[in-house]
Amino acid sequence: MMGEPLDVRDLHVTAITPNGDEIDIVKQVSFSLTQGEVLALIGESGSGKTTIALSLLGYARRGCRISGGSIRLGESSILDLPPAALRDLRGHRVSYIAQSAAASFNPAKCLMEQVIEGALRHGVMSRRDAEAKAVELFRELALPDPEGIGSRYPHQVSGGQLQRLMAAMALITDPALVILDEPTTALDVTTQIEVLRAFKRVVRERGTTAIYVSHDLAVVAQMADRVLVLNGGEIQEQGDIDQILDRPSHPYTKSLLEAARPEERLTPPTLERQGELLRIDDWQVGYGQRDAQGIPAKVVLDDISLCLERGQALGVIGESGSGKSTLAMAVAGLTAHSRGEVVFNGQELSTTLRGRTPDQFRRIQMVFQSADNALNPAHNVERILTRPLRTYFKLDEEERRRRVRELMDLVKLPHSLLSRRPGELSGGQKQRVNLARALAAKPDLLLCDEVTSALDTVVGAAILELLVELRSKLGVSLLFISHDISTVRALCDDVMVLYKGQCVESGDCASVIASPQHPYTQKLIGSVPELRRGWLESRPSFASLEQDCVA
Repeated sequence: MMGEPLDVRDLHVTAITPNGDEIDIVKQVSFSLTQGEVLALIGESGSGKTTIALSLLGYARRGCRISGGSIRLGESSILDLPPAALRDLRGHRVSYIAQSAAASFNPAKCLMEQVIEGALRHGVMSRRDAEAKAVELFRELALPDPEGIGSRYPHQVSGGQLQRLMAAMALITDPALVILDEPTTALDVTTQIEVLRAFKRVVRERGTTAIYVSHDLAVVAQMADRVLVLNGGEIQEQGDIDQILDRPSHPYTKSLLEAARPEERLTPPTLERQGELLRIDDWQVGYGQRDAQGIPAKVVLDDISLCLERGQALGVIGESGSGKSTLAMAVAGLTAHSRGEVVFNGQELSTTLRGRTPDQFRRIQMVFQSADNALNPAHNVERILTRPLRTYFKLDEEERRRRVRELMDLVKLPHSLLSRRPGELSGGQKQRVNLARALAAKPDLLLCDEVTSALDTVVGAAILELLVELRSKLGVSLLFISHDISTVRALCDDVMVLYKGQCVESGDCASVIASPQHPYTQKLIGSVPELRRGWLESRPSFASLEQDCVA
């Protein structure tokens, strides 16, 4: 049943507003796929990619409805199927691989039970055959211990392994169409390359017809035969992958390509460094109860030393679990270090918030990865920005009002948003408010923890441009945490590479990237997808580097 042709004609999806009005969110979208072809749906957040992908399951999210058009998969007209036939279609002939595998698995069931569930429910094969098919898929997807991994539970495998297990779950019934919805977005770059490699091999070898949803053109270049570019629910351009990458015709497509190359557009500002701002010596940071020597049960960072000057931007890179965010949290005083010394502005910093002065609070501000979690949903933007002004400065009401508007101008947000709550803002707008709130304190140091990783390519590029501009205007120092070497290269002067809680390489950003010395740094830099076909096949498998990295 693998690889049936797909034909979508004049697809229309509408959403119902709280006032009862209907608005178009997907407008007359048409495309077709031949058997075994991979089509990428690409565009920024809100462009309609996932809405279209879900429509191929005959499904519309709550508050939406498929209001027109047709979807044919082989001989089946999906939008005309009765509910019972749609249930038979989903997870059998059409499978869906979601962005977050962690949210898709039941923590109380072993992995094998969940992978074979669709095959058993649809009566495709017996339990014995389904388990044998699952082991075969585990092997094809390059999962460790293919015969034994099915007996584990979701929390006992890594994020990249869980994402590949979700692919096995989707492929177990030999579906006619597989939808991959941002399947590697939540993964760090080193894990992403191995997952992409496994996905591509299985899709190609099985002749699977597939839809690949993404905002990342570099990833799409490795997976897709053709690309459909969306904005505002409408098709801006579609064509084969080489034409889209090399000869884009629509201005929006060109803007997506430019946003995917931040290092070509942005150059860190040349600022005069005015002496040491932050110095860390022989740091150890961890969690859990400490033993008699004061060593925590779980050591996350060890032997960390760095010096950050005024006006300097230091990038800290590494994969998930390397200790990047813990470093930022410890500098902010949210996690206590168990050994070593940290000196800020010539004074030793307390290991805890309680031991720090209000001025030290003001001078070190943190911009968190998720603005959704960092901003109070019950407060409007004006109240959010006013709070640090009340806390740190003796300003009258008129001065506070004027300063709030200056902050909005600084992060390039219209004053009309001041009365809105976070839930009424886009992801990029929320991150700008998050940044403005930190800048309200007039800090010397901004701790930026993965501030663009939750954003799509276009919005993330705009935030990077803003940070470059703010560095030039304000001369603020940055400790920029990221797993993406391309964003660090675009923004930072210097870089520190963390691997399993230790610094394995540091120095001038351009020099380290041009000539990495440590095998792990080479792995990180070599894992960033390039905007060209064939890049994935040209990269070596990094599994052989693991021993060198540890050594």
